Amino acid sequence: MFFLKRDYSNKNFIIKGFISSILLSSFIYLSYFNIEFKILNTILGLSALYFLLIIPKKALLISGFLTGVLWCWWMAVSLQYYDLVYLTPVILIFIGIVYAIIFYLFAFFDRLTFRILAIFAFTFFAPFGFNWMKFELLFVDSYIGISKLDFFLVLVTFYFVIKLKRFKVLAIIPLLFTLNLPKGEYIQNPIAKIYMPQMNVNQNLRWDKNYKATLDEQNFEQINNGINLQKDLVVLPETAFTTVLNRNELLLERLKELSYKIDIITGALLVEDNQIYNASYHFSKGEIRIAKKVVLVPFGEEIPFPKFIVDFINKIFYNGAQDYSKASAPTDFIIKGEKFRNAICYEATTDKIFENLGDTKFMIVISNNAWFTPSIEPTLQDILLKYYSRKYNINIFHVVNGTDNKIYRP
Repeated sequence: MFFLKRDYSNKNFIIKGFISSILLSSFIYLSYFNIEFKILNTILGLSALYFLLIIPKKALLISGFLTGVLWCWWMAVSLQYYDLVYLTPVILIFIGIVYAIIFYLFAFFDRLTFRILAIFAFTFFAPFGFNWMKFELLFVDSYIGISKLDFFLVLVTFYFVIKLKRFKVLAIIPLLFTLNLPKGEYIQNPIAKIYMPQMNVNQNLRWDKNYKATLDEQNFEQINNGINLQKDLVVLPETAFTTVLNRNELLLERLKELSYKIDIITGALLVEDNQIYNASYHFSKGEIRIAKKVVLVPFGEEIPFPKFIVDFINKIFYNGAQDYSKASAPTDFIIKGEKFRNAICYEATTDKIFENLGDTKFMIVISNNAWFTPSIEPTLQDILLKYYSRKYNINIFHVVNGTDNKIYRP
């Protein structure tokens, strides 16, 4: 009888952890399949947090492991381009364990008040600098607000739901303050007419030396298309020119010459003082301004460990390649007299890039999602850009290789 009860108990933990992880992840997969109903996301998001507050402590381990994998499995997709596919199970298990530990700590002291405070504290925490698991994202496409206060009020609502023996209906009062009902949309457009060409270059070809000339000419073709369409600015994706552009005089001169007819923003590598940067180049009237990436991708562009470990990992897995370097502050480009904050892929989904915005109302983001297609990475990025557009009241123009370009409105 004891063994039967223990087996049942273990199954119970697994089932509750599994349900919790499905609820916490459902909005991503629904969006992936273009199923976006605010009422559905509201119900699922509230249910996810409720389950996270009431499931047993042991079930949090299961929930954290599965949620980590469901949100982040796409990280392993890029391993094929480094000939490291054999590391896929290691990466997935590592991700799962990290989030299993974090979720388990939500109930380090198994009291409802502590669990609420721990879950709320997690919204300020980014393990290894990676901040894409944000519980506020549950409500991006819902009737619930996305601010920290909104999130906290949702947790307070569930505290009353669970604790009040009578008058549970009063618990809805905090929730009422979180409601985000549809408003009339005001679209603010920049003065500059922007051309956002759709690029779909397979990652296998992007760094193929035999294909480089073809890629370069495709880029120039798109720039000329922008000129023919009488646009003021053409934006090409991250590393559209797969070269150290500041050391390629031939390309620089061609781009400078075309910049008398149209402003050009393009991604490419930059090397200065033996440091490598992922950068955006802005060409205008024969002049060049360069924006270096401020926030690097953990484990992609930098290893978030002490230097001796970084050197070891780079030597073993990346043939001794060094991490990218980064700038200390964001860069704004001036186009038609208006400021555009520059962001390159991952950094557009971090608070750092939005520092000191001032009166800047526009942001240009360039990405290369070919590293992670097909997967849910572009979907999660899309939800994050919606979140940051609303959080900082900024219009985001996202030009990306491998998935659809989009414009995000606050």
